[in-house]
Amino acid sequence: MKRAFLQLHIAVFLAGFTGVLGRLITLNEAVLVWYRLMITCCVLWILLLFQKRKPAASRKLFIQASSVGFLLALHWVTFYAGIKISNISTALVCLSAMGFFTAILEPIMMRRPFDIVEVLLGLLAIIGISIVFHFDPYYKLGIIISLFSAFLASIFPVLNRQILQKMDAETATRYQLSGGFLFITLLMPVYLYYFPVDRLLPTLSDWAWLLVLGILCTVVAYDLFMKALQKIPAFTVNLSYNLEPIYGIAMAFLIYREDKEVSPGFYYGFCLIITAVVLQTIRLKKISGKSKVERV
Repeated sequence: MKRAFLQLHIAVFLAGFTGVLGRLITLNEAVLVWYRLMITCCVLWILLLFQKRKPAASRKLFIQASSVGFLLALHWVTFYAGIKISNISTALVCLSAMGFFTAILEPIMMRRPFDIVEVLLGLLAIIGISIVFHFDPYYKLGIIISLFSAFLASIFPVLNRQILQKMDAETATRYQLSGGFLFITLLMPVYLYYFPVDRLLPTLSDWAWLLVLGILCTVVAYDLFMKALQKIPAFTVNLSYNLEPIYGIAMAFLIYREDKEVSPGFYYGFCLIITAVVLQTIRLKKISGKSKVERV
C-alpha cells in the first residue's frame, strides 16, 4: 500500500506541472491535446514493439478501455480551455471538485451505500471553490469550464477500477490513450469549425514542452496513476489529486507570479480545500490502522 501511495503522489506532482505546460504551450486547447495524445500513443506503441509481445485483451475490453479514453481526452480539452480562459491557479483549484463528484457518482455507479464522510469532505472542497468563484467573478467562464472538467475527471477513476480488474495497467493505459487520440482526431474538424485557430503547427519551444508533457507528464505519470488505482479506492485517488493544485499553483506563482492576479478570496477557498485533503488523509490512516489491528 505504501508503494501505491508513493506512485500516486509522484503522478500527482507530475500532473501539477501540466497546468504550467498548458500556458507555456501556445496552441489552442484541442490542438494541444491532439499533439499530446499523438506523442503519448507513439511512445506507448513503440515501447510495445521493443517488448516484443502483444497486448492481451479481448475486443470487448479494447472497446471498453477506448471509451474511457474518449472521456479522458474531453477532460483534458476542457482543463486546458479553463487555463487559457482564466489562469492556471483558478483552473487547478476547480479540479478539487473531483472529490465531491466522486463521492456522489461512485456509490451510484458501483451500487454501494453513500459514505457521508466522503460527501462532507467533498462538499468542503466545493465550498472552497464557491468562495473563489464569489471573489473572482472575472474568471466566471473559466471556472464553469474547469468544474465541468473536474466532473469528467471524477468519472474516470471509477470506470478505470472496473477495467483494471480485467486487464493489466499497461495495456489499459495504451488502449485508453489510443482511444482518446482517435476521439480527438474525429472531433477536431468540428471543434476547429466552431473555434477556429490561426496556427496548427507548434513552434520549436512548443515541441519541447509537448515532449515533456507527452512523455514525462503523461506516459510516466499515467502509468503510476493506473498502478496506484489497482490498490487504492477511486475516492482516495481523487481526493489525493487535490494536491495537484498545491503543486501546480506553487509553480504558477513562482513562474508566472499569479499570486499578484488572485484575490484574498482565492486563499480562503484554497485553505478549505487543503483542510479537506488533510482530514481525509487522517481518516484513511485511522481506517488503515484499525484494519491492521483486526488482521492481527
